[in-house]
Amino acid sequence: MVGKVCLRLDEELKTFIREYDLIFSFPAKTSREVMKARKTWFLFFSQNGITGIGECAPIGGLSIETLDEVRIALRKIAEGEIPFDPFDIRLQHLSSVRFAMETALLDFQCGGNRRLFDDTEPNRFRNISINGLVWMNDFSSMLTEAQKKIEMGFRCIKLKVGSIDFKEELRLLSTIRKKFSAEYLEIRLDANGAFSADNVLEKLEALSVFHIHSIEQPISKGQTELMSRLCAQSPIPIALDEELIGIYNTKKKEELLDAVHPSYIILKPSLHGGIAGTTEWIQIARQRNINWWATSALESNIGLNAIAQWANGFSLTIPQGLGTGGLFINNIVSPWKVINAELCYTPTIEWDISEIVI
Repeated sequence: MVGKVCLRLDEELKTFIREYDLIFSFPAKTSREVMKARKTWFLFFSQNGITGIGECAPIGGLSIETLDEVRIALRKIAEGEIPFDPFDIRLQHLSSVRFAMETALLDFQCGGNRRLFDDTEPNRFRNISINGLVWMNDFSSMLTEAQKKIEMGFRCIKLKVGSIDFKEELRLLSTIRKKFSAEYLEIRLDANGAFSADNVLEKLEALSVFHIHSIEQPISKGQTELMSRLCAQSPIPIALDEELIGIYNTKKKEELLDAVHPSYIILKPSLHGGIAGTTEWIQIARQRNINWWATSALESNIGLNAIAQWANGFSLTIPQGLGTGGLFINNIVSPWKVINAELCYTPTIEWDISEIVI
């Protein structure tokens, strides 16, 4: 686990910012939007030939911070107005900036080779079991993608629901289940808050006949009383995702989980307070026997590398959501590759950061 990370230097630390557009290899559809590209920033800390890199990748309409707030904060860091301390109060609600600073400092302090933790911890590069993600699309496309993931060896797939006709989604799940039993294939669903108060229980009941592992955020965030009732009554275990965004105070985290008590929480360091803030969520959840898994927030391989190494500091017992490295046509070349439904570190592949170097 990671505690407070800050830098105290006698010599000048050079700071650079690089804005970068990641281009999706297909239109990535959720219940909120269709994404063809997404903006990210790389934060460089450099001194004496050592350079640490962190990634700041807020998601418009989902992150608490706006893109303009991120630009301003990064400029202030580069100009020295904000110190090299991710716990500076001015970064409290800038989760993606905090994550970038934490990981850039960790990378720098460990020699600037994209290894963020002590090399004596080989578990940081263990293979990580992951789910196969099926994005929203029409029935035929989603079925084809699900079958492709299963043929690739995935025994846990996650389908985004809430965009196409609900009867079609039920037909999709029925088709998959006729071929693959619950003992063979675990199915997770992610509704991104798409269901409404007047139909959510009915839909959960209809989905439950397909032996669903869990459903993320069936209703939109901020409906605490309703979410609490759902967690108590739903035939499908519920996972909180968007519900956690914007909560950085320890007491408020405890109050939310005590009030709702979900089966799982889904954690993205770029959205949930950086590495330290996300680690605190895990500690609080464990005290309440709530399980968790980590996912990326659609960062490039720079951010994915940091999340994978951080997550491997825990005893991972269920598939994680870290298979996003292949989403972009212009991603950073990385040793992390998806092989046989696992995110694997392949040391024979070297990092190539030439696309983003200042």
